[in-house]
Amino acid sequence: MPHGNILVVEDDVKIRSLLKRILSLEGYAVFEAGDLRSASRSLAKENIEVIVCDVMLPDGNGIEFTKEIKDKHHNAEIIILTAHANISDGVQAMRNGAFDYLTKGDDNDKLIPLVSHAMEKAHLQTKVLELEKQVKQNFSFENIVGKSPQIVETIALAKKVAPADTTVLLLGETGTGKELFARAIHVTGKRPAGAFVALNCSAFSRNLLESEIFGHKAGAFTGAIKDKKGLVEEASEGTLFLDEIGEMDIELQAKLLRVLETNEFIKVGDTKYTKVDVRIIAATNRNLEDDVKHGKFRKDLYYRLNVFTINIPALRERRKDIPLLAEYYLKIFAQKATHPIKSMNKDFLELLQQHEWRGNIRELKNVIERAVILATGHELTIDSL
Repeated sequence: MPHGNILVVEDDVKIRSLLKRILSLEGYAVFEAGDLRSASRSLAKENIEVIVCDVMLPDGNGIEFTKEIKDKHHNAEIIILTAHANISDGVQAMRNGAFDYLTKGDDNDKLIPLVSHAMEKAHLQTKVLELEKQVKQNFSFENIVGKSPQIVETIALAKKVAPADTTVLLLGETGTGKELFARAIHVTGKRPAGAFVALNCSAFSRNLLESEIFGHKAGAFTGAIKDKKGLVEEASEGTLFLDEIGEMDIELQAKLLRVLETNEFIKVGDTKYTKVDVRIIAATNRNLEDDVKHGKFRKDLYYRLNVFTINIPALRERRKDIPLLAEYYLKIFAQKATHPIKSMNKDFLELLQQHEWRGNIRELKNVIERAVILATGHELTIDSL
C-alpha cells in the first residue's frame, strides 16, 4: 500500500475533506491547510513529501507559493489544482517547480496516479540526498586520519581550494593518499552531486589512454564498433581525477591542455568539438619540473596544472600519525578476523614507528591486514609481523 505524507492546501472545506478522504483511502498520511500561512506551518513541522495546492487562496497564490516551497523544501513535489485552467498559469507553475497542473473536476481520475508518481519522485530524491550525505561522510576531510602538524596543514590547504573550483595538482609519493584528498576536495567543493571519475594514466598505452579519456566515434579504429564517451565527458559537471599525470604521452598532454583552457575536446575519429564543464585534479609522484626540463612534460600544461599545488607528506614525515593510522586499520580488519583482536602491544607500535614506510600509508594498511591474519592472541605483537 502507498505510504508518505501529503499536504492538501485548499480553502473550500468540502473539497479539502473529499481530497483528504480519497488520498487517505490510498494509504497516505494526509495533512490539511486552508491557507498559505497554515500550509507553511505544516511544512515546518511535518516531513511533507507531496503538496496538492489550490491556486486561489485567501492569503495568496498557489503558483507563487510553489516557488517558495521549492526554494525551502527541495525534495517536496507540488501538484497545482485550479478551478479554471489557462495555459499561462500552467506554464508558470511548471517553471516555478510544480510536478503537474490539474483542473478540478475534469481531471479527478488523474489525481491518484499523479500523486503516486510525485511520491515516487520525492522518495527517490530523498534516497539520492541520503546517498550524497553518506558519500560526503565517507570521503570528507574528516575521514583523513592524522593529527600531526604536517597533515593538519595539508588538510587546511585542501579545504581552502575545495570550493574555488580551480585545477589542483597533488604531489606526493605513491601510497600517501592523493586520491583520498582528491575525493575530499570533490565532495566539499561546488560539484558534490556530480560524478567523481578517477583514472590512473600509467595503466594504459598511449592509444588506449586517448580513447579512455576523450572517447571515440564508431569506426575510429579496429574494434570501435560504436561511439564511446570518454571519462572527461562522463565527469562533466563533476571532477576528473588524473592520477600519475606525469606518465601521460606528450601528444595527449596537448589535448588535455585544450580541455583546461577551453572546456572542449575532439573525440578520436571525430571532426567536431565536444563541450564539457569539468574540474580536473591531477596527481603525480614524479618531479614535473625535471620532466619539463628534459622535454618529457609540456611546460604550458605544467603551468596550467600548477595553479594550486598541494604537497602530501610521506608517512615517515608524519610519524606521530602512525599509531592513529594503525589503530584505524586495526578496527577495520579486526571486524573480518576469525577471533577478536582488540589492541597492539608496545613493541609492535615501536617497530611500526621505526620503519621507513617507503610504500607509505598503503604499505602500513597492508602490514596491519597481514598482522591481523597472522595474529593468534587478542593483540598484535611483533610475532604478528
